[in-house]
Amino acid sequence: MAEAGAESLAEMLDERQHLLEIALWMFGSNLAADHVVQETYRRWYSLDDAARAGIAVPRAWLTRTAGSICLAMLTDPDHVPTTPGRPPDPVTHRAVGQAAPGPELLARHDRVARRFAGACAAGDTAELRGVLAPDAIVVSDGGGKVRAAVRPIHGADAVARFVAALLIGQPGTEVTLGSVNGRTGLVLRRAGRAVAVVSVSVAGSEVTAVWIVLNPDKLRRWH
Repeated sequence: MAEAGAESLAEMLDERQHLLEIALWMFGSNLAADHVVQETYRRWYSLDDAARAGIAVPRAWLTRTAGSICLAMLTDPDHVPTTPGRPPDPVTHRAVGQAAPGPELLARHDRVARRFAGACAAGDTAELRGVLAPDAIVVSDGGGKVRAAVRPIHGADAVARFVAALLIGQPGTEVTLGSVNGRTGLVLRRAGRAVAVVSVSVAGSEVTAVWIVLNPDKLRRWH
């Protein structure tokens, strides 16, 4: 992980837990979530040194890759594992799996998430665009019960438009901060009932990915 432009090892290791949490949101299965993370890191380590060195923000790359794997599994249930696969590489699994987010990473995530939430609450699309990384993505999960984007949306402009249409300016919607999988996220409520839970992935001072859960079945505990 010593490539030029790569983030610190601690940040790379910390991202694994976040990827696990995202996959658990999508599938509710530890087995499926572990498969997503193993496949994400398998693709990372299958890159040659030159390819990895050319990735300016590994965290963003990992997040996008995990998102595409999740979406492929959601659209093709046959790809969702139901029996344990081969165990991950013991060195990689042990080193990555035991990492815990440090206070500095959590504090930075909190600052960026609050800026994102503030833009949503204020309906400030310019500020929203400003907090997004140029290659940001948004993935939404409606569970087939609520209209959501079928595929990830790429690019800060497109993400800002989608988030603004979905989260900003909806009558009677209250945007609040909440702890989402142990990190600062957003909870949107109407008439006291949760209608969306939003988590963001952060690199530096920018949001690299927005994960929106709209599936009513997954929102019950947030009411």
